[in-house]
Amino acid sequence: MSHIVSIKTRVTDPVALAGACRRLGLAEPVQGTATLFAGQQATGLIVPLPGWTFPAVIDTVSGEVKFDTYNGAWGSQSELDKLLQAYIVEKAMSEARRAGHSVAERRLDDGSIKLTIQVGAGIGGGL
Repeated sequence: MSHIVSIKTRVTDPVALAGACRRLGLAEPVQGTATLFAGQQATGLIVPLPGWTFPAVIDTVSGEVKFDTYNGAWGSQSELDKLLQAYIVEKAMSEARRAGHSVAERRLDDGSIKLTIQVGAGIGGGL
């Protein structure tokens, strides 16, 4: 049986975030404080994104992502969207495997990613 899932996410798992960065060929996130526009400070996991003037800063306690693209002038929103998509995939795969399921991933022509989770298949066969 197939299901369509819509996920509203908060970025709370540093391991999944690091996996998302590796998946996209980005530098590993680094804990620290970054200076954003007008000297504003943000503390958390710092992720520089391609073409961005300022990095994204992720507070994994609150799940918030702080960033400033100045409506696209300082970076494309699509770069953050790619990071969040990769994070969601990494987190979903990790949780499914932790629960003993197997996961297959397929990238679709429209850029979306389809995950197929076989319940119980990771622990000696399907149900």
